[in-house]
Amino acid sequence: MQIPEGESRGSQLLPVLSRLGRLLREIEGPDYPSSVATAVLRKLTDEGPGRVTDLARLTRVSQPGMTQLIGRLEKADLVRRVPDPDDRRGVLVEVTEAGRKLLNRTYVHYAAVLDEMFEQLSPDDSDAVIRALPALARLAQAGEERRSGPAR
Repeated sequence: MQIPEGESRGSQLLPVLSRLGRLLREIEGPDYPSSVATAVLRKLTDEGPGRVTDLARLTRVSQPGMTQLIGRLEKADLVRRVPDPDDRRGVLVEVTEAGRKLLNRTYVHYAAVLDEMFEQLSPDDSDAVIRALPALARLAQAGEERRSGPAR
């Protein structure tokens, strides 16, 4: 595909990503966690217990804001605070079984909405999106590596 003169790949992709991000925020509802809470539950599920400061940095939320969110998640029995085995004064946050179940239910809901959207596409467009997923996953990985700095 030819990129119009004066436009970069990024400038073409950004509006689409913005619209898809807005869509995901719009399908949140009272039965599902916010996008920030979902990101926290996903990180804790994928990587294990973490510090509030690291979760705040990941989600670009202030530390006081993250502390409040963790408090709400803890009150809902979605996470719990546990002692840090490497620092006796420190506390980590870990996801509970209820948190894992909510995360799975949320992803099933998101997938169902996206499946409905795929039904509105032509088979060729649907196939093109699916074929692009590996490249988009690599783009996301490059962004994560850029954010976290060089590999250690």
